[in-house]
Amino acid sequence: MFVANRMTKNPITVEPATPVNEAAKLMKRRNIRRLPVVENGSLVGIISDRDIMRVAPSPATTLSKFEIMSLLDKITVAEIMAKDVVSLPDTATIEEAALVMYNEKLSGLPVVSSMGAVVGIITETDVFKTFVDVMGLADGKTRITLDVVDKIGVVKELAGIIADAGFNIDSMVTCKQAALAGHFEIVIRVDADNVEEITAKIEEKGYNVVHVAKIG
Repeated sequence: MFVANRMTKNPITVEPATPVNEAAKLMKRRNIRRLPVVENGSLVGIISDRDIMRVAPSPATTLSKFEIMSLLDKITVAEIMAKDVVSLPDTATIEEAALVMYNEKLSGLPVVSSMGAVVGIITETDVFKTFVDVMGLADGKTRITLDVVDKIGVVKELAGIIADAGFNIDSMVTCKQAALAGHFEIVIRVDADNVEEITAKIEEKGYNVVHVAKIG
């Protein structure tokens, strides 16, 4: 899956000379938390709601609302934006986006084209939505969790067992078990109400079924 198919396309942007107050109003009106900053068609920074909160007067201030707005009108986006922006090319995969956000502790990233233009924003919500779609969570299904030893042919054998039982695999995810060397957890989703036959055949082949649940 590619970032280009999961991101918010044609995101709202601001220029470095945009007053902070204007950027704040824009974020509130559009219910967004960050704005890429663009100059001459290229990404030069990013401003977030946290950046605005950092320069806004304390709630305990004696300034009037008009004075607060006037103060924020005098500060430009260029003065508070993050300049060392972490971004992704629009050819990146969703896995790459998730890894970068995890490593950099970021909740969102600008996406740029090969020409350097901002073409999208990918956020943690987009990544979570992708996970939900990949796992088929919104569609319910039956979830079978296995504890397997890492060996060649496991996926092929499991797929054959389920196919022979007359079912299709809607999704399959594997995850290395950190606490148990050489073991993987495999989660399979099938559209089946009665999976006793499947689990029995899986266990006959020596696999350990650790959990079965009907979701949705």
